[in-house]
Amino acid sequence: MNIESIIFSYLLTFLVFLIVDLLWLGVIAKGIYQKYLGGFLSDKVNWTAAFIFYFIFVLGISIFAIYPSVNKNSINNAILMGALFGFFTYATYDLTNLATLKSWPLSIVFIDIIWGSVLSAFVSFSGFYIVKLLT
Repeated sequence: MNIESIIFSYLLTFLVFLIVDLLWLGVIAKGIYQKYLGGFLSDKVNWTAAFIFYFIFVLGISIFAIYPSVNKNSINNAILMGALFGFFTYATYDLTNLATLKSWPLSIVFIDIIWGSVLSAFVSFSGFYIVKLLT
């Protein structure tokens, strides 16, 4: 696989992550987060920080789920490892917040961990096929 294919597959996978997560945050679960985290939410999104997170997160999914699964030629491995990557990363974030922030809602911990697992599994699934298509 050449560097252009790697970069292009990364950018397409990034786009999948961005679209699905923004749909979740901005439409599907917007009311949930407003209800439980209204006091924690900023009036204005810090897009620089958000995009840095997205770039790093998709890189992590690529390194730990997509490319090892492509090498094994296993979509099931991509889904499983993506789900586990999402589970561990979102659990780290939410459980740290639960441990250190006043009134961090327990329901958000469960919602976020499930969402992170599902999102990462879906992005790994998509990324697997994107990489396979471009190689």
